[in-house]
Amino acid sequence: MPRFALKIEYDGAPFAGWQAQADQPTVQGAIESALAKLDPGFAAGARIAAAGRTDAGVHATGQVAHADLLRDWDPFRLSEALNWHLKPAPVVVLAAARVDDDFHARFSARERRYTFRLISRRAPMTHELGNVWQVLSPLDLGAMQQGAQHLIGLHDFTTFRSSICQAKSPVKSIDQITIQEIPVPHGTEYRFHLRARSFLHNQVRSIVGTLERVGAGSWHPDRVAEALAACNRAACGPVCPPQGLYLSGVGYPRDPFEDPAARGDGPTGG
Repeated sequence: MPRFALKIEYDGAPFAGWQAQADQPTVQGAIESALAKLDPGFAAGARIAAAGRTDAGVHATGQVAHADLLRDWDPFRLSEALNWHLKPAPVVVLAAARVDDDFHARFSARERRYTFRLISRRAPMTHELGNVWQVLSPLDLGAMQQGAQHLIGLHDFTTFRSSICQAKSPVKSIDQITIQEIPVPHGTEYRFHLRARSFLHNQVRSIVGTLERVGAGSWHPDRVAEALAACNRAACGPVCPPQGLYLSGVGYPRDPFEDPAARGDGPTGG
């Protein structure tokens, strides 16, 4: 039974998150419905597995899932067929690749990368509505960068995880937090990039919401360290809304999409 890795992009706005639910539209459900049109195993109820389960309203530009199919497809043709059957849902397969049977989208992953987009401007959003978190006043980039440094490394992140988080331990290691400041028409965009092997439920949104308070001047950067040390959810800043959050990439010991032979060549120009 051939196994395929899928690199997936989606707009999370119309979905109740990634994970399939019987009575709600989900990203997983949309992809499995498309696969059911192509493969008898999925028509009979087979499931896909993903690197991470995003919440309602959260987007992805680099989600990874794997599927075991009864038919051995050319990877490029598989991605094209899936994209045809995914219409008009805002979900696309960016690439498909044939992988070994021991590849697992979740358990083989060595890192997850998230990006959070925040825009400060007075005028309401139009084109980016639903894709960013908007605040009205500019933020202090340097203060946010200073506050973020307290969160790098191995820590007990009880303060920065949801009360319904199902992880066995609140101890996680954040490898990197970088913040970009990008001019946009009549405002500024701040992009928060976070990288870690794995994240707790609501951890990224809790961190960005806290750093926004630092950037707004409501918190001193050192208060982030105090909140972390408190190991108390009540010490966290506000949890920011989901629409600015993107699962931007998943890292593996070997990138399954790098090998042209594994992913299919597709059409070429002459």
